[in-house]
Amino acid sequence: MSGIGAHASRNRGAGLEFAQYRAYEPGDEVRQVDWKLYARSERLFVREAERESPLTLWIVVDASASMAQGDAARPGWSRLEASKLLAVGLAELALAGADRFGWIVPGERGIVAAPADGRRQRDRLRLDFAAVVATGTFAVTDLGLLYERIGTHDLVVVLSDLFDDAVVAMMLRLAAARRDVSAIQILTAEERDFAFAGGHHFVDPETGSEVVGDGPAMRAEFVRDFEAARKALSARLAAGGVRLATHFLDEAADAPLRALFGSTLR
Repeated sequence: MSGIGAHASRNRGAGLEFAQYRAYEPGDEVRQVDWKLYARSERLFVREAERESPLTLWIVVDASASMAQGDAARPGWSRLEASKLLAVGLAELALAGADRFGWIVPGERGIVAAPADGRRQRDRLRLDFAAVVATGTFAVTDLGLLYERIGTHDLVVVLSDLFDDAVVAMMLRLAAARRDVSAIQILTAEERDFAFAGGHHFVDPETGSEVVGDGPAMRAEFVRDFEAARKALSARLAAGGVRLATHFLDEAADAPLRALFGSTLR
């Protein structure tokens, strides 16, 4: 089995064939609790079974101000637009595997859509995302219930430039809580190549900090530091159990999906 469905080929769940006990965790279904064992031990355990089961996918989209950035390689195309396209691609993969999927866009006017399956859910995703604009910073204040909403072993895919440490900390916390977490880092071609000619005025869209300099003179140092930062981030996420793929705005949108879920997508 390939694609997102590969994650659900042999899950532990509430099937008929008993596999083992494990300690109860927030998000587990109450019907899986073995109450007879609780009566003897006064501790909560759930019964797990090996079964074929649908996957629950959560798509988390960073809509902070930096996600509005695009570049000359593809005019009119931003990180956020790429995120929306990738989100639809993930929804299509979930549809192909009869999996449930929901989405979260943190922020003051954030969106939390409970998981469901079917084409109506995909169409709702498209409608919700059409209204999303990139603004402000990545807000984690409204994510208090996120860790309870996302069940143990649910698959979480985060779409972000990963420039805000709050996003990284959120993913590591979810992974530490036994959620299956992947990230697609969305970057511009200009960040990869830094092919600026002449003097430029660079402005951080979230902090407003400014740098003025000569593009060719800055290129070598920027590229070196940027690659070092990417390697450090990759190592940090890998150590925390988070898979990472990268998408540049001038590349095919299916490339990071293939990197995460296999060379042959359903």
